[in-house]
Amino acid sequence: MLAGVSDVSVQVGRTFPGLRERLREATAAAHRQLDAQMSAFDLTVFSGYCRFLQASAGALLPLEAALVDGGVARMFPDWPERTRSAAIVADLDWLGRDAHATVSVPPLTPSAVIGTMYVLEGSRLGAKFLLKAVEDAADPRIGKATAYLDHGAGKKLWQSFLARLGSGEACDEDEAIEAARRAFAAFERAADRA
Repeated sequence: MLAGVSDVSVQVGRTFPGLRERLREATAAAHRQLDAQMSAFDLTVFSGYCRFLQASAGALLPLEAALVDGGVARMFPDWPERTRSAAIVADLDWLGRDAHATVSVPPLTPSAVIGTMYVLEGSRLGAKFLLKAVEDAADPRIGKATAYLDHGAGKKLWQSFLARLGSGEACDEDEAIEAARRAFAAFERAADRA
């Protein structure tokens, strides 16, 4: 890779977007729509935070189950460090709420695992900002249920995911993009049901 050039491949003097850039561009509208939908949950009040976590769990639990079934641990040996299902279940349990999968997810191929992981790993970046809102909540119960939002803090999970994404391993990019879109849609459906 050329110095200063990220997420692109260069062939015969032409620059083509890499998979990360294609995923970002292809899912930008879905990402904005989901952000707008999730911003309707007031994370500073107990009921709003519970609904946010239940909506998140509604999609996260089946997505992570599909990742496991799709062989994510073979592709990402550090999967035990990445999975957040136990964290969100623990947060909801602390708040006296149940975590349920509320959407269905089709089986994932290796390329679909990459697209789904793009969405889940990217959500960690947004979680940092959401955590700040939660920390400002007046209700002390909320501040004690942040395992999901704080999961992986201090680790370089996003960076290691990007390294895997840019490793040049064979991946059906269209399939990865479609899986990423389905992952965003799963969170949208779960938020509608919360």
